Amino acid sequence: MRKLGIYVQVPFCQTKCTYCNFHTGVVASSRFAPYVEAVCREIREYRELLKAVGVDWPGPGGRSGAAPLQDDSETARGVGKRPPSEGGAHTEKNVAVDTVYIGGGTPSLLDAAHLEDILDAIRATFPGELAEVTLEADPETIETGKAAAWVGAGINRVSFGLQSFSDKELVAAGRMHRRADIYRAVPILGEAGIRNINFDLIAGLPHQTKESWRQSLEELAALAPRHVSVYLLEIDEGSRLGKELLQGGGKYSAGAVPSEDEMADFYEVAQRVLRAAGYHHYEISNWAKPGFESRHNLKYWRRELYLGFGAGAHSFSGTERWANAHDAAGYVTAVQGGRLPIEQHERLTSESALEEELFLGLRQLDGIDVARIEREYGVTLMGRFDPLTSAGLVERDGSVVRLVPRRLSVSNEVFVELMR
Repeated sequence: MRKLGIYVQVPFCQTKCTYCNFHTGVVASSRFAPYVEAVCREIREYRELLKAVGVDWPGPGGRSGAAPLQDDSETARGVGKRPPSEGGAHTEKNVAVDTVYIGGGTPSLLDAAHLEDILDAIRATFPGELAEVTLEADPETIETGKAAAWVGAGINRVSFGLQSFSDKELVAAGRMHRRADIYRAVPILGEAGIRNINFDLIAGLPHQTKESWRQSLEELAALAPRHVSVYLLEIDEGSRLGKELLQGGGKYSAGAVPSEDEMADFYEVAQRVLRAAGYHHYEISNWAKPGFESRHNLKYWRRELYLGFGAGAHSFSGTERWANAHDAAGYVTAVQGGRLPIEQHERLTSESALEEELFLGLRQLDGIDVARIEREYGVTLMGRFDPLTSAGLVERDGSVVRLVPRRLSVSNEVFVELMR
């Protein structure tokens, strides 16, 4: 029995943050119900919809597209709302769902009943017990009644897009919440029974300084969430702020964005502060209290099975990757008509699968077992790491190769060199 993760994309927000390069939109709440109905239909009819667009699920083969897929996930602990029904659930004979991640966008904008409908559709379609069910939420959307309803629906983990504890930085970034909302929201979740919480921070927001960054980290550590994600500000044409920076403009506080060197320094400060606060650094952007690593996100880095539902959602069968079209209205229209609007579909070659093994594997601080990869792919790799080892960018422990923790801020240089 292989463990399966399910991702549900909710591409709706209250406002568009200046740094956001995701395909999300601000729409009337009347659009929520038709979208949820389409997602539930895609879940229930996913086999027929995928077959019609030429996707074989679950695909044969495994990590390399040649060897059997290994199940590296943890054993499900069974804290879902209720067992799957006797209907379509047992059509899946060789996969069981144990993690669900509802992301966006801001999925906490949906009515609790909508979230329950989505989770009920998953339980009715797939076998398994939902050990980890994550909902992305913004602090200003948290209410006592909502939080209690989330728990009743089976949600047991919340990922907060905090980004900063500085109101000045939050305003410049176009965020709706303020520092006070964070302190109001966390106790509400705790009282409802949700204590497995992730905080997101962004290093490099406009007006961020070394002092304000450390203050955010220290306030985060004092609140002691079980999990922390730290991301560097992405600068590309996909966001208003990124486009402004590339064009040398001054809108969206572009002139107050820290330099790349300052961002790298912020990241290293985060490493030190979070380590001192008892967090285990297990992936380049992710820290956790022991035992609270994101079980769902580990599936991505370990190249395990996952299915994505909703506009813009991505999936991986072990041998194929595909993604739904991003336009939410077009997605709803297509699914209502019995069609799945696939935007990308790729059958992995051994070469591309190998690249994924190296890139995704090295993101994890435990590193990669090069001997295993060499056996599965029939290649010789160890010599490719020699220049990186000599440069102090990676370290070796027998057949295991990992990034040097103090050099993680330049990890992209390692990946570029390795893929040559």
